[in-house]
Amino acid sequence: MVNNEMFDLLKIGLTEGESKVYLALSELGSSSVGPVVKKSRVAYSNIYDILNRLIDKGIVSFIIKNKTKYFQAGPPSNLIQYLDKKQDEISKEKESLMRILPELDKLREIKPKQEAEVFLGKKGLRTAYEKLCKNGSKNDELLFFYIHEDKYAEESNLFYNSIVELVGKTKNRGICNSEYKNSWFAKKSSHLTMKFSDLPLPGNIDIIKDKILLVSWGENIFSVLIHSQSLANNLKKYFNEMWSKSK
Repeated sequence: MVNNEMFDLLKIGLTEGESKVYLALSELGSSSVGPVVKKSRVAYSNIYDILNRLIDKGIVSFIIKNKTKYFQAGPPSNLIQYLDKKQDEISKEKESLMRILPELDKLREIKPKQEAEVFLGKKGLRTAYEKLCKNGSKNDELLFFYIHEDKYAEESNLFYNSIVELVGKTKNRGICNSEYKNSWFAKKSSHLTMKFSDLPLPGNIDIIKDKILLVSWGENIFSVLIHSQSLANNLKKYFNEMWSKSK
């Protein structure tokens, strides 16, 4: 049995067992089950199931002699007919799928998207901000809480200065701790509308649309991007309540 022939049959959608049996019958001619099992080396327990599948595909037939079934491989042209039939079925399935795609999209829109991604380091944080601000426009608003701490102040200032072109596509409104007033980045950032508060802030958090970005500044920068409309809505409400109490 030629392996290359078997692999070619597998490529047209036959299983390994179907390929082996078809090739065995091609070499044997009309044959009862025993020689087919021996030639193809498929398990006897599987042979009738495989033969029936090949008959259904139209590439194997059988006759009965003396109450014994003799199977034979159809001509190679039957393989072409099998592929043509398979192609027609795929075309019909594709047409059916195309008809229901709009409904599938509606189902996705109805069910809120909820997922989270974790990013490490400054490169990861930039990727997180790229995803956060993707598809943002001047009509959108990015809300943020920021806690300024001296131990990572310079590193975070330099980072946020490097992503001005990303966050600058939207409106930016933030609440920071009072210590941030003296930061050089805060003083130069005309694209940011900020208020300052002495009340405890929940952390370094950015919110836009249905996305929330949590950032932990430290020796190892760690950030989590969350997609959740309900969580984003709750944080926006909290932000606006804090905004009204900040200066």
